[in-house]
This record gives sequence, structure tokens and C-alpha cells, in this order.
Amino acid sequence: MGMAKNRISYSQISLFNECPQHWKLRYVDKISKTESNIHLIFGTAMHEVLQTYLEVMYNDSIKNADKLNLEEMLRDKLIEQFKLAEQEDGKPPCTKEEIGEFYKDGVEIIDFFRKKRNEYFSKRGYKLVGCEVPIEVDLHKNIKIVGYLDIVILDEIRNTIKIYDIKTSTRGWNKWMKKDENKTQQLLLYKQFYSKQYNHPIENIEVEYFIVKRKLWEEALFPQKRVQKFSPASGTVSMNKVAKKLNTFMTEAFNEVGEYTPDGLKPTPSKKACRFCEFNKTEYCDKGV
Repeated sequence: MGMAKNRISYSQISLFNECPQHWKLRYVDKISKTESNIHLIFGTAMHEVLQTYLEVMYNDSIKNADKLNLEEMLRDKLIEQFKLAEQEDGKPPCTKEEIGEFYKDGVEIIDFFRKKRNEYFSKRGYKLVGCEVPIEVDLHKNIKIVGYLDIVILDEIRNTIKIYDIKTSTRGWNKWMKKDENKTQQLLLYKQFYSKQYNHPIENIEVEYFIVKRKLWEEALFPQKRVQKFSPASGTVSMNKVAKKLNTFMTEAFNEVGEYTPDGLKPTPSKKACRFCEFNKTEYCDKGV
């Protein structure tokens, strides 16, 4: 029988590197214990609001983008995501109070974004390639990597593609988060695959995390921004690292014809991997630290 292509995502590669056993339980055995929560709901809603603004701004006009009732849109999306999660998990993902608090934070982010938008996204000389731009690249062994790019913009003067990944965060990324390769390597892979799929020279692709913060530090001595931009190092060393990570996953998780080979995978417990693992100290795994 013909093998259907296995579609893999960055989150699979990242999880496999963190702990092969966790990957196996989730993707091979298909045991899912993950439930939605307010952070996920807020992240999805915020993404859609910012993407809508940028679509109107680039494809129509700044004036019309500024007229959008983003606050109402955020509220509707939060409620919609809440209901979806409730249906899927069979219980509410969070309290009504949490939704209210996150909504207020979201309004602050929207307010900041509207006022300062031109510091981050300008229209002259730039063109929106799209939001949720699909990546689908064939790797070897009947395997395809798939992903979606939050925002892709073309700088027409420099013929440079800018790929943005929106992240919602409580107080922004600290230096440890910036060093966390599981966070930062996603865009490096996307850069490589965008270049391949859309035939754009890799040296003319820039990647950036666009991080929006829900909370500001109280009593800070300087004005704080609700937005933090971070571009991960994407030189040869970084690119080789991420290629190696992908390669390890491909060799250890699949056989020659692209079928899962989960036998012999061992858990690799660590404080970081086990802390948020839904299988830690359950019947599925007693190796947690």
C-alpha cells in the first residue's frame, strides 16, 4: 500500500529533542492529555487581531485599519476560543475573571500598538505577502514539514523578506528565554524552508519574534513598551545546529520509508522537560524529575 506522507511540524521536532518519550506518547500513541488554558486562548485571539489590522493596513489603508474596532474583535475571539475549548475539553478552560483580566491586558496592547504602529510596521516600500503563509516542504523518507508563518512582509527596496512570529508573553522574554533554542530555532527552520519553497535567496530573508507583553513591571524607572522585538542569531553556526536537530529527529523517529520507529526511544528527564509535562508521574511515565 502507498504510504501517506507523514506531516510533521516544528513542535514535533522540538518535543522530540526535549524528550523522545513525550513525543512518542503524544504523536505515535496519540495519547493526549493537553488541555486548553487562558494563555493559549489569549495567544490565538491576539494573533488574529494583529493580523487583521495589518491585512487592512497593507491591502487597504492605514486610515481604515485605525478605524477597526479591535477591542470588540478581541472580545469576540476570546469568547469564541473559550467556547471551542470548553467543547473540546468538556470543561471551561479558565474562569470568567481570567478572561476579563486578559481582555483588559489585550486592550492595553491594542492601544499601544495603534499609537506606535509606525515604529514597527511601515507601509512605504513594503508589501504584505500574507498572514498565515503556508510552508510545505518535502523532506526525504515520505515526510513533509508543514507550518504557518504569522506575518510575511516584503521590503521592496532591499528585496528582503521579513518573517514575523507573534508571541504573547506575560512580561516579555528575558535573556534565558532568548537563549532557549526550542523557542528560537523555529524561525530559523522557517527561514530555510521559505527560501526553498518560495525560491527567495536565504541571505535576503530576515526573521523576528514580535513579542507582545500583557504586564509591565510596576514602578519601573523608564517608560516601558508593550512590544519587544527579538531576532535570533541566524548565522552558519545557528543554522547548522537547527539542521542537526532536524536530522536527529528524522533518523531516530522514522525508518527508511518514513514510518514511525518509536521502539527503543528513551525518556530524557530534566527539570525543564518534566516540569510542564502532562505525562509526568502518571501511569505513562515514572521517570520524571
